[in-house]
Amino acid sequence: MPYEEKEAFHEGTKNSDFYQKALERSKKFKEEYKRKKKVIHSEEMPWEDSPQGRIKHLVNEEIDTAECCLDMYIQEIAPGSRSGKHRHMAEEVFFVVEGKGYDLHWDAFFTLEETYLWDWEKEPKTFEWEEGDFVYIPPYTMHQHFNADPMKPARFVTATNRLVKAMGFDHLEQVENAPEYKGKED
Repeated sequence: MPYEEKEAFHEGTKNSDFYQKALERSKKFKEEYKRKKKVIHSEEMPWEDSPQGRIKHLVNEEIDTAECCLDMYIQEIAPGSRSGKHRHMAEEVFFVVEGKGYDLHWDAFFTLEETYLWDWEKEPKTFEWEEGDFVYIPPYTMHQHFNADPMKPARFVTATNRLVKAMGFDHLEQVENAPEYKGKED
């Protein structure tokens, strides 16, 4: 019999107000959004000595800004030093403001059995960069930044998409800490 689903369609007695709640959440969001910061002044941007290194947050979901999709920070790497090594599901881009160096990228691959089985390349790919360059890092690629100049710091602006986290892929893993990091170990 075609369209047998129509018999099951009318079954059940549960009621909900999911749609009404969605309308109410949207209304509340729009009211709160009007009050969010549209300009963040330099002195309002917090510094963090993180496992990834010294960063200054420009936009972050912890800062009350109108930006809802991106996290951005400036990272400074000391002369001859390196960042931490990490991976995350969102792709990352960065623009080199000052200095020169290189990245090591270990691309991810997976097999799908009953669950995803992730692994990373054993040998990294090297990408050299300098002031004015743009660098793309694919999703879940393990990566680390290196300052190749023994005399000057390297600085770059990094952006990641936080929507991937909202979709249930909040996978951020610190594999190695930056050498200057003195915080607590995981």
